[in-house]
Amino acid sequence: MRIANCFLSTLLFFLCATLSAAEKQQDTRELVSMPEEIQHEILANMRDHLNILNQILIHLANDEMDEAAELAEYKLGMSSMGKGHGGERRKYMPEGMRSFGQNLHRSASRFSRKAEEGDLEQAIKSLSEMTSVCTACHASYRIR
Repeated sequence: MRIANCFLSTLLFFLCATLSAAEKQQDTRELVSMPEEIQHEILANMRDHLNILNQILIHLANDEMDEAAELAEYKLGMSSMGKGHGGERRKYMPEGMRSFGQNLHRSASRFSRKAEEGDLEQAIKSLSEMTSVCTACHASYRIR
């Protein structure tokens, strides 16, 4: 539980620091143009992912590994693929952006397996892979 709280604090610190640094420099991310409706869907989906990550961290902090594993797999992992309008959104994304999305789903499934095994250290490592994918995608692309 202590490890999860430390991880959450570190994650939030780096997220805030990254956002603050990004505001001070010119935005050099690749602009991905798409219809406004698709933009709203993608942004809502990303907010949902962030909420799910937060719920996973709460489960870890409460030593609820099975709940964290289930949430990760069925909301972010490979089992979540094909639900919703992902196919419509994907056609507007460059290959690199799609690749980041696939890597997010894969790392969420890895996290789920490690959490189910009760291996907190490896689960947190997989969780950091998930957030690294998100960070890398957001550092590379912006939508409009």
